[in-house]
Amino acid sequence: MKINIDDLKTERQWRASTGYNQKRFESLLRIFERKYQEVYQEKIESIKARSPMQSSIQNCEELLFFTLFSLKSGLTYDVLGLVTGMDGTTAKRNQEIGIQVLQAVFEETGDAPKREFKSLKEFQSHFAEDETLIIDGTEQLIERPKSLSWQKDSYSGKKKLSPLKRPSSRIQKRKSDT
Repeated sequence: MKINIDDLKTERQWRASTGYNQKRFESLLRIFERKYQEVYQEKIESIKARSPMQSSIQNCEELLFFTLFSLKSGLTYDVLGLVTGMDGTTAKRNQEIGIQVLQAVFEETGDAPKREFKSLKEFQSHFAEDETLIIDGTEQLIERPKSLSWQKDSYSGKKKLSPLKRPSSRIQKRKSDT
């Protein structure tokens, strides 16, 4: 069983598998094809034609679909490969290629998220129009505490680290120590 773009019959299936409806996907595809050619200096079809092995992805439409599907589904590379008819290594390589081109597309369209700020002023001006800013900071790494009770409070079995956890849980635990 190999999933491909022809399997998508309804708008609901389009959104569930790619995050886009068919019309937005086709609009994104036009930019994606152009950006692929800019990044790799030739069309995907000519690159695939020179390849000595049969490729799982033949054109930009399939690469864009695969990339969006892989990001939306959150499958491991081995399972992703199984569902799409390739091995895990090929799935990873194709996803990396697709993400590279998608990043270029989103930078051009202004849809790429801003991930780094050079100064506090730049940060403040970027979010000046936003009323609310939500930051996921439930676990941030800290230096391992010297006190044994603080070590126990801050230890995370998740990655065998000592992250800074939500203050309310630490405060409650510390109050119970006294």
